[in-house]
Amino acid sequence: MEVLKVASSSNPNKVAGALAGVIRERGKAELQAIGAGAVNQAVKAIAIARGYLAPSGINLVCVPAFTEVQINGETRTAIKFIVFPKE
Repeated sequence: MEVLKVASSSNPNKVAGALAGVIRERGKAELQAIGAGAVNQAVKAIAIARGYLAPSGINLVCVPAFTEVQINGETRTAIKFIVFPKE
């Protein structure tokens, strides 16, 4: 599954475009965000991507979960959003 990493400085429109592209190509994607600002940008990107995909008849579903990631040898907790089309 494609993993898109989102930072608090990420442009939600660009993330949404990447997310829509991955959904069209692979059918499923995962966004990872660490921190409140990054989670905010990720949620905005998912909402924008829904708008990009809706004209094609694709309605997105998002499942949030916790995950642990290694950054510079340190374990951090991240929020992951598994995004896929509703069937």
